[in-house]
Amino acid sequence: MNIAANPVVEADQTVYLKDYQKPSFLVESIDLDIQVYDDYTHVLSKLVMQRQTAGDLVLLGRDLELKSISLNGKPLSESEYKLDSEQLVIANAPEHAVIETQVIIHPESNTQLEGLYQAGGDLFVTQNEPEGFRKITFYPDRPDVLSVFTTRVEADKKFPVLLANGNLIEAGEAGSDRHYTIWQDPTKKPSYLFACVIGDLAVMKDHYVTSEGRNVALEIYAEEKDIPKCRIAMEALKHSMQWDEEHYGRAYDLDNYMIVATSAFNMGAMENKGLNIFNTSCVLADEEFTTDAAIMRVQSVIAHEYFHNWTGNRITCRDWFQLCLKEGLTVFRDQSFSEDLQSAAVQRIDDVAVLKGHQFPEDSGPLSHPPRPDHFVEINNFYTATVYEKGAEINRMMSTLLGREKFRAGTDEYFKRHDGQAVTVEDWVAALTAGSGIDLSAFLTWYNQPGTPKLEAQGEYDAAAKTYRLSFKQSLKTHPKYPNLKAVPIPVALALFNAETGEQLTLNSSVLFENGVKDGVYLFDQDQASIEFSGVEAKPVVSLLRNFSAPVNLDFNYSDEELAFLMQYETNGFNQWQAAQTLLERILLNDHASEIYVQAMQNTVPDLINKDPLLVSRLFDVPTEGYLGSRIDENYNPVLIQEKRNALLSQLALAFGGFCKETYLALDPDSQKEFSQAMGVRALKNIMLTMLARQGDTEAFDLAHQQYQSTGNMSERLGALRVLVWNDAPQAKATLEDFYARFKDEALSLDQWFMVQAAHPNATAETLAYLTSHSDYDLAVPNRIRSVSGGLNANPVNTWSFGVQHFIQLAKYLDEKNPIVGSRLLQALSRWYTLAEPQRSTVKTELEALKPQVKSKNVVETLNSMLNV
Repeated sequence: MNIAANPVVEADQTVYLKDYQKPSFLVESIDLDIQVYDDYTHVLSKLVMQRQTAGDLVLLGRDLELKSISLNGKPLSESEYKLDSEQLVIANAPEHAVIETQVIIHPESNTQLEGLYQAGGDLFVTQNEPEGFRKITFYPDRPDVLSVFTTRVEADKKFPVLLANGNLIEAGEAGSDRHYTIWQDPTKKPSYLFACVIGDLAVMKDHYVTSEGRNVALEIYAEEKDIPKCRIAMEALKHSMQWDEEHYGRAYDLDNYMIVATSAFNMGAMENKGLNIFNTSCVLADEEFTTDAAIMRVQSVIAHEYFHNWTGNRITCRDWFQLCLKEGLTVFRDQSFSEDLQSAAVQRIDDVAVLKGHQFPEDSGPLSHPPRPDHFVEINNFYTATVYEKGAEINRMMSTLLGREKFRAGTDEYFKRHDGQAVTVEDWVAALTAGSGIDLSAFLTWYNQPGTPKLEAQGEYDAAAKTYRLSFKQSLKTHPKYPNLKAVPIPVALALFNAETGEQLTLNSSVLFENGVKDGVYLFDQDQASIEFSGVEAKPVVSLLRNFSAPVNLDFNYSDEELAFLMQYETNGFNQWQAAQTLLERILLNDHASEIYVQAMQNTVPDLINKDPLLVSRLFDVPTEGYLGSRIDENYNPVLIQEKRNALLSQLALAFGGFCKETYLALDPDSQKEFSQAMGVRALKNIMLTMLARQGDTEAFDLAHQQYQSTGNMSERLGALRVLVWNDAPQAKATLEDFYARFKDEALSLDQWFMVQAAHPNATAETLAYLTSHSDYDLAVPNRIRSVSGGLNANPVNTWSFGVQHFIQLAKYLDEKNPIVGSRLLQALSRWYTLAEPQRSTVKTELEALKPQVKSKNVVETLNSMLNV
């Protein structure tokens, strides 16, 4: 019987957290037999099940052709079970049930990249989070059903690699030209963590001895030509294993750890137990073929998926509403790991830039939701910046409040209490509370309501009493679905500086009606409160939310001069950057004078270059057009924002004059011993080159072309290419042709070729048509789609003109082929309602016209949310 795919979304398909019920049956063990043939795959499963509560035995299944089913050895007729497009139900099942099924599936035609699918002619892989396993076999496919998996994988010998989770316990012949392997994972896991891989791949091997003495075989599988690009990932994996032992006391628990790279993957990577499947963009790294930023991302994602072994796998989610439990905590852990790889200040800057560039706009628009949503139609739509990045910030706040030792005590208690369980956010906070001895229950409010809090602060100096008082007030924008929004606990990290000398002052505080400042952090958890510092000899300059201690919008009555002061004298690199960003927002959104910012940059940059060139490169950040647009809630005019931003960048470049060329020529990344230092030098060198071009110095094009030709480093080569292409330099066309000739067989590098052209500030509809009709543009490969769509979306002027139809047509096409990617790409248009007329009405009409043309739960839910403003 064939099962229909993608049923039309109905109102009653909404799933609510409040309706959670335990599954009626648990699975003690599952034996899987997956046999891959050219035009179909045969899957046999044996589930040993035990009743837990009253109710029918429910197995979930989608797109499965059921060939047979038996209960406790007795074949069942069609009258003995109910089957529809989503589930198979057996009423009155006995307390102990052994269910055996045989199904046919078609991975060779699976374009949605969920379940088992063919990722190219010589590779089959799985993606089962969140609900892909039900496309492989009938199973209670939910995260609170944990079982021991034994998996037999069989295929033609043209696929020499046959992998699954756990330890290899048997391998052999399976008749003429076929072979098999059998794997057993001794750790109970939910079905979303199941993985198998069938393909023709090469492998890089290494090993790691854990702190417990286990010798773990490490293997990274990729195409033969890409194996040399796995070296950085392998070193990052070993570093991650050591880091987790040292910082969290967590050692790895299996005899092998495998990673498989594929370009046909919707996600960045997946933490399947012991067998991680990665997008190639998150595992392949080499200075010749990938940028420094991509190398950092590879190291971060390798760490992220490894850290999931404990925060996600050994302890998993009770239900998908708890997604932020595993993802928010693991993002926080990988961010902390990455702080050890580069300038900690720059890592924090980069993390907050992502938060403000993606999560803050999400929180202020129609797609706003709590980090732990209370309802959904399609769970894939909630793999969002709010769940991941805001979830990480909640964990960071609790860590900041507890301090390193108490936070570690809390995590130790969490692992002790819940190893092998599927748990909730409440369980996590309770374990942190018990382990640390500090009540953190108030932080649950952060998990349960949407929106970015506004933190208003005012400073008042009393010269006679020599006191400085800070008054705080918090508020949240009203939300129609969440009428009872509450005050949240906000850790406010702060410092006072002598306004004359720049010296940081010692804090002597007393709080009116509340606790005091501890270790430079004040916990503000009321609607309003005040704090007072004594012994302050002169009016200070205050620095608030140091290191971005809470994900809030700060409204403080800084003068422009005070922000310029903080740019120069703050000892926290993040807050130097934050002061610059605040000043730039005032200039670009509120028409403040720009001269004070330019002067502050001239005062700050020269002394910092030798200390932290990477931080200097970030100080040159000017908020993107997209971020600036997200700060405007009505009558948004993308062209006006672009003009203001370009004028400021040109002013900054001209003000630095000969400094740009002098610095560019002096910077030598090859002389740096550490990668992080060389990365900073390269980043700053590219900025100086960009500023030279903005000065109108045509010699910049010669320098860019020389840099492009002479380097073997992708960051330098791509930086030069951008300068040439985005300024329509005489060398641009030939250099683009050269880049294509060099890298046409390197998929990740070729993605950059597409992105550079799509992101051209003056790209046109013809540019987009050329790229999307190119022979190397492939709608079956998410990375290639994102290279063009992401480049286009870098320029809101282009997005909101000819780009609207691009995103709508993509959503329409992918609605059937790959609705997960289609839904996410459509979100580029989520803030349509802020546009000035007549553009606003035009885009709304186009979005409404899309509604009757899509049917997947993914796209329909996103579109309905976007239009419901």
